[in-house]
Amino acid sequence: MRHWIIVISLIAGFIVPSLLTGCTKTQESSQPQTKEQAVSLTDEQVEDLVRRSYQYVAMYNVNNKFALKQGGWNTCVADTQLKDHTMREIARPNNDTLYISCLADLRKDPVILEMPAIDSKYVSLMITGYDHYVNIPMSTRQGDFSKPAKMVIYSARTEGYKGEPVKEVDRTFEATGDFVSAVFRVMPHANDPERFNRILQQMKSVKLVTLAQYQGGNAKPIDDITFPPVGKTNADIFGDNLLEVMQFVFNHTTFDPKNELDQAVLAVYKPLGVEPGRAFDPAGVAKIDGPRFRSVAERIAASELAKTNEPGFKDDMTRMFQPKGHMTLDLLLSQSVIGPIGVPAAEAVYPPIVTTDGKPMNAMHDYVIRMAKKDLPPAGPFWSVTLYDLQNGFFIPNDRKKYSVGENAGMKLDKDGGIAIYIAEKKPEGVPEENWLPINRQDEAIGAIMRIYVPDLEKMKTWQAPKAEMMAP
Repeated sequence: MRHWIIVISLIAGFIVPSLLTGCTKTQESSQPQTKEQAVSLTDEQVEDLVRRSYQYVAMYNVNNKFALKQGGWNTCVADTQLKDHTMREIARPNNDTLYISCLADLRKDPVILEMPAIDSKYVSLMITGYDHYVNIPMSTRQGDFSKPAKMVIYSARTEGYKGEPVKEVDRTFEATGDFVSAVFRVMPHANDPERFNRILQQMKSVKLVTLAQYQGGNAKPIDDITFPPVGKTNADIFGDNLLEVMQFVFNHTTFDPKNELDQAVLAVYKPLGVEPGRAFDPAGVAKIDGPRFRSVAERIAASELAKTNEPGFKDDMTRMFQPKGHMTLDLLLSQSVIGPIGVPAAEAVYPPIVTTDGKPMNAMHDYVIRMAKKDLPPAGPFWSVTLYDLQNGFFIPNDRKKYSVGENAGMKLDKDGGIAIYIAEKKPEGVPEENWLPINRQDEAIGAIMRIYVPDLEKMKTWQAPKAEMMAP
């Protein structure tokens, strides 16, 4: 991992005057830049800013898009069917579990999640703020969801609450931000209609209430805030309103004075006029070159996606999606580009499927992915293979709404217990319908990702993901 000059300087207790070309000590320490005082940044400095910002930009974009879609904060929405190609809020979405998406504004009051027992062999609860550190306080792997539970969630800035016990609430969780997503992943047993419907009803009964509501009062108003615009892509924010978004993020995120990554990102933004506790003022921050930042963000994203084809990426996957204090900047960057929001390896791993010739898959060709019984992934509850367009990470549109192969979306093993999965414009003769992933014949880069839930991590050390073989025309 790179050791950037700003990190070294921070550890020494000061910020180097040369961090921004032309900046003086006075400008760095106390006086914000004005719009007319455009900064001159080296390529290395822009690269460092983008790399250190990506986790916050990606999660701001994701969490706020979901809030806009589901009717605002302090809401919970449960899926009733698997996601399809109309899903555009997040790259590489999941098509083998159902979600319950709860979005919490913790500024005025803590919130309480009321959860029933859920009759599924896989359920997890993931809580994530704008910093993209991932916490899994509950999961079936840890023995949860066999009985009802209640959890209070708060942040260091929640007004009037510091983590004290709440009557008949058995769990307490301190989040690292004021605006968090609490996302349940539920294996729906879609091939068992009776169990599927039972699980849906259980999912719908998950509730999010504020502490005031839980104690019989009215919810405190939370409409006293204006959010910076989201972007269609992360690159849009880097190009259009990076400093505004980062100022908002800084004001609503907990930064640990002993955490090197936390202090480094604060240090690189301070000379730009962005610090925790400030109100954003376009005239009070430095003027940066938006198109330049957009271009660097796009290049970095493309480079991170390309790494998924490298042999070492398998090891990286087992270290991603961890709590604060357990992540490097490189891993935070990779997970934020590849697909926020994910779960740690103990819950699931996401190995990419590369081609036998090492070239990216393209929809101008058909492919087959073969696994003998002995080569199937070492999954606990289940596994799947999902197909995406490579540019955006979205499902490939098709009339069958078939985007993955697995227990929920459908699959059929052969007589020997293995499987062949076909990625093709038309279903090859003799191939089971369940094992066909349709594509549209056009010049489009595509990619497949496996999801292996509660894997045997010891076996994962030697297990190899299958490869896609191009079929003859």
